[in-house]
Amino acid sequence: MQHLHLFSLLLAACAAFLAGAINSVAGGGTMVTFPTLMFLGLPPIVANATSTVAIWPGSLGSIWGFRQELGRTDRTLRALVIPSLLGGGIGAYLLRHTASATFEHMVPFLIFFATALFMVQGGIQRRLAGANKEAAHGIGGKLGLALACQLLIGIYGGYFGAGVSIVMLSALSAFGQTDILEMSALTSLFSLCINGVAVLVFVAAGLVDWPYVLAMALCAVAGGILAAGIARRIGRPAVRRFVITVGLTMTVVFVLRQWVWHAM
Repeated sequence: MQHLHLFSLLLAACAAFLAGAINSVAGGGTMVTFPTLMFLGLPPIVANATSTVAIWPGSLGSIWGFRQELGRTDRTLRALVIPSLLGGGIGAYLLRHTASATFEHMVPFLIFFATALFMVQGGIQRRLAGANKEAAHGIGGKLGLALACQLLIGIYGGYFGAGVSIVMLSALSAFGQTDILEMSALTSLFSLCINGVAVLVFVAAGLVDWPYVLAMALCAVAGGILAAGIARRIGRPAVRRFVITVGLTMTVVFVLRQWVWHAM
């Protein structure tokens, strides 16, 4: 049994290393770590919480990397930190009070939704690149609507979170932002807030499997640092295709798993 446990920790650590590399290039590392933890036998809610806590430290590196761009962003938009924190807490609270069986039924739909976001990511980025050719303009009188949208995004991020950065990029574009680097800096900041609050809720609720977290957190950071160069050489499109393939495969696997479970 001890050898089996060590193998599980090693497999989770490898998944986290891969997730760290994916997050440094295309995002979507959760699509690797969450299904891996479920296949290793963790209950779905615990797997989701453990994955969030394990990968969260890697987001600190993103903030550091975008520190110059973050300093150039519209100060008004930084107010979206508030609904990010609030939404992340609400989403984590909802997850905490979702029955494990209910969440397990939702897993295929959540994974498919996140995968669909990655499938349209290329079109979103092309649209943003085209917008960058035009003059940037501020958020104007849309701050109230932006706060409300970010609250909803934060709730989704705290509840499940895969693909949340893509949603935030789309929202920022809709509210007049055009500099993709500054937008990426803001999404890194908001993700740090959303997941940071969620981490506190998950830890306080006892939803975290700490042996997995300790093994995965170090490997996620190492993956972001060491494997990022390899991932970049492979190319962002190839990494995105890998994430999409994993997402679609996991959707089918979890749907079939539920059908078999109900048939028994």
